[in-house]
Order: sequence, then structure tokens, then C-alpha cells
Amino acid sequence: MKIVVIGAGVIGLFCGYALMRRGCSVTLLDKGQPGAACSSSNAGWVVPSLAGPLPAPGLARKSLTWMLSSRSPLYIKPAFRPDLVKWLWRFWRHCDARHYRTGLESVARLGEETMALYDAARADGVEFEMEHAGVLLVCLRKGSIDEVLADLEPMRRYGYRTPRVVSGAALLALEPALSPTAAGAVLVEEERHLRPEALTAGLVKRLTAMGAEIHPEVEVVGVRRRGRAITAVITAQGSLAADLFLLAAGAWSGRLAGKLGVRLPVEAGKGYSVTIRRPGVRIRRPLYLEEARIACTPFGDALRAAGTMELSGLNTTLDRRRIAAIDHAMDTYLPGWSQGEGRDEWVGMRPVTPDGLPMIGRVRAYDNLYVATGHAILGVTLAPATAAAISDVMCSGTTGIDLTAFDPGRFG
Repeated sequence: MKIVVIGAGVIGLFCGYALMRRGCSVTLLDKGQPGAACSSSNAGWVVPSLAGPLPAPGLARKSLTWMLSSRSPLYIKPAFRPDLVKWLWRFWRHCDARHYRTGLESVARLGEETMALYDAARADGVEFEMEHAGVLLVCLRKGSIDEVLADLEPMRRYGYRTPRVVSGAALLALEPALSPTAAGAVLVEEERHLRPEALTAGLVKRLTAMGAEIHPEVEVVGVRRRGRAITAVITAQGSLAADLFLLAAGAWSGRLAGKLGVRLPVEAGKGYSVTIRRPGVRIRRPLYLEEARIACTPFGDALRAAGTMELSGLNTTLDRRRIAAIDHAMDTYLPGWSQGEGRDEWVGMRPVTPDGLPMIGRVRAYDNLYVATGHAILGVTLAPATAAAISDVMCSGTTGIDLTAFDPGRFG
């Protein structure tokens, strides 16, 4: 089968790789460079244990105090957008314990084979380095430790050991650079991390060697159709025919779907990162700064802090206030963290759905259009599992993974 994948971020690239492994002929299109948007310069975490969806219990109340502060973990830029108001209403309605627990279970099941799939990709020739150092969730308040442990409890049924709580001298022995004001931390030893730029580069190299076609700087502007089937995508450079089509364009998926007459409520959740080259402060493993909602990852000769969620539409404008908020929070947990030989600042658009769960499956309006998007902050974690599931569905019509919770048509 000839398949066109629209979007060459980590999700699109992994999906293209899985489809090529099944013997399909795959062409990937990206409006920019492969792996250059949200799939680059993020924290690079592979963390199935942190599978809870973004709409969490209590977040609706917290977000009302956060939403207008440019330094808060969640910032909503004031603007009258009826579509965003509707999206936020749906998001807040999912901020309860029932939806959260159901979503966590669904994502945890989807990501159950994540580590095995990454190992298999590397064994098959996808070049990237992956570290097995675990993740340390650092808390300034003792109450936060209990909340973290409660969130992690369901993961025991997926083979995770009971996480270890460390505090005081034991915590500083584990991570000497941490501020002594930290109340404690929770260590999840099973988790891994990788440099996302290296992963996407490795996927591009492997896909090219397998015979896939990858076209950068190609924007899809429409489609040709016959009844319920798409026959070709139309780009500024011409049209491209195929048997099946997969929309994996991240935060731009909703806008592209609209050109096809399909509504996908994907909102752009802008995230920021700061990478310090040759840092003066060293950490031994990734840290999650619980109250600040910031991920911090060591990459050999670099240290990266990534986080915040800004709802301001599809734009890559870098707001200096958000960068300042990251710097301030990092100094609270890791004093002097920004000292080093150089600094890179980055912004990327995460694809977020109202219930915080990805969309994976066939679009009901068409017989041959599929979607894989909406992974929010779990794109790197869920990319190989998403690829395995959607390639099953596209090639055989079924999969062993229950995708009910991820049905693209669940919002109507």
C-alpha cells in the first residue's frame, strides 16, 4: 500500500517507520523540517509511569488563579476566541478524579510496551542513545510527596516497583546540587530519557535507508476525494496520490483537519525550554520539579529545563516572561543552575485535546483517513506504542491495543 503521513515529528516519524516495517510504501510530508517543531528541544523523557492526563483533579480551581499570570505553570493569553472558550469548558469538565483515573489507565495500557518497542527500534538500526537513570520527582512540600505517591500507585499493576521516597541527607547524597530546602523526593527507577533531536535524526536516517520518501517544507493545503475516500493530498508543490493517509501534524492537526471538513479539537499548548551548554551545575538523572511543573534533563555536556503550558493559539512567539519563570523556578530547586558556557532558548507547540488523551484511529468521515495526534507532553513516551497501534489498524483493520479511549470521534 502507498501511504502518505502528514507530519514528520516524533509521532509521524515513528508511524512511518512502523508502516515501512510492515512493507508499506511511505511518504512523509512536513511543513517545516522533520523533527524540528515540538519534537526538538523538549525534555526527552520516556516515562510511562507519568501517564496521567493534563486535566487533573483540582486543576480547574488552580488554573483560575494561574491562567492570567505569565509566570504560572499554566497561562492563558487574554483573547476572545469562541473555539478556545468551548475547548476550555470541555477541559475543565475533565478535571475530576473519575476522568483522570480512567485516562491514566488508558494511557498506561497504551504505553505498557514502550520500553520494549524502543529497544526493538534500536536493535533494528534506529540510532539514538537512551539513558536508564530513572526520574526523581522533587517536592518542596511534604504534601506534594503524598500526592505523587498516590498518582504512581496504579502503575504497580504494570510492573513498576513501589517508588522510593528520599529526603534530607539521603536526598542530597543522591543529587548534591539540589537545594536543601526541598522537603523530599520520589525516585522512579524504571524510567529512561533520551535526547529528542538525536531520536528524530535517527528515525529520519533509518527511514531513508528503508526507502521512505521524506519531503520537508511541504504544506498540505487540501485534498482530492471520491465519495468517502481521499485520493490525493494537494500541496503547493503539486498533488500526491496514495491508498491511505495519516494525519500526524501535532498542534497543526486541527487546522489541517478543518481543510478536510473534519473537526479535531486540538489546541496548541506552547511549551518552553532552556538548555545550558557545559553547565556549572550537574545532576545525575532527570528531575521533575513538582510544584513548578518543570522537567530538568541532563544530556552529557548540557542541562535542559522544559515546561510551562501556554494557551495563546498557533504561534511560536517566545515570551520572555515565561523564560524568566523557568529561570526563577529552577533557581529555587537548583541554585545557580543557569551558570555555564552558553544558553539556548526554545519554544514549541504541543498538541492538546480537551480530555488530555491522544487521538489514534480512523476518522469516521472517511474510509482511508487516520489520525495520530494530541499527545501533549507524552509524545516521546507514546510515539512507538502509537505507531504500533495505528500501523496495525491501517494495515489489518484491528489491533491488540484497546483504542476506545483514543477514538478521534469521541468529541462528536
